[in-house]
Amino acid sequence: MPSGKSAPPIDHPLTQALNVRLGRRSFLQMMGLAGAASGMGLPMLGQAAFAAGVAAAAASDQVTVNLRVNGQPRTLQLDPRTTLLDALRDHLQLTGTKKGCDHGQCGACTVHVNGRRVNSCLSLAAMHEGDEVVTIEGLGQPGHLHPMQKAFVEHDGYQCGYCTSGQIMSAVAMLREPWGASDAEIREAMSGNICRCGAYSNILAAIKQAREV
Repeated sequence: MPSGKSAPPIDHPLTQALNVRLGRRSFLQMMGLAGAASGMGLPMLGQAAFAAGVAAAAASDQVTVNLRVNGQPRTLQLDPRTTLLDALRDHLQLTGTKKGCDHGQCGACTVHVNGRRVNSCLSLAAMHEGDEVVTIEGLGQPGHLHPMQKAFVEHDGYQCGYCTSGQIMSAVAMLREPWGASDAEIREAMSGNICRCGAYSNILAAIKQAREV
């Protein structure tokens, strides 16, 4: 574009659009206006100004979420659409919680929220302001394993291991619930956790052992 052109006046539609607080829709609108401005011979935004606009768009969409994760207070700045699973994995680097189906059908992402088991892929992080969240990392660590973790090791309650953290978290929560007295009840209670390797009999044995502790 010619460098001698002056900037559009204050009341020009392009200038007004750039003064709007940027969200996703206004960002797309800005791009459309910029294209129109190019056709009209108006000066385009410089790269630095464009990058600043993108950063402003991202920042304006974020919300503050306060959680207590594995006993530690954590404050996160998140897109309001961020799932609890992605907040744990991508923002807190707690990757023991696995992303399996991402549709709430496999149970690999199971965590405890205020003592109850939750499919973290189906729950928005912003819905859990002030909640107590426990992941597999908070349940036990090498050298200090939870009884359920020990039982899974002793009974080979895993093969590939991808579903194991969700299986263990679900099993621990199940033992706090008013069922699990029989093998059939355990299977029913654990039916939301899928093991594609088929280690169900070993998982059942591990849960029964941990139940006696």
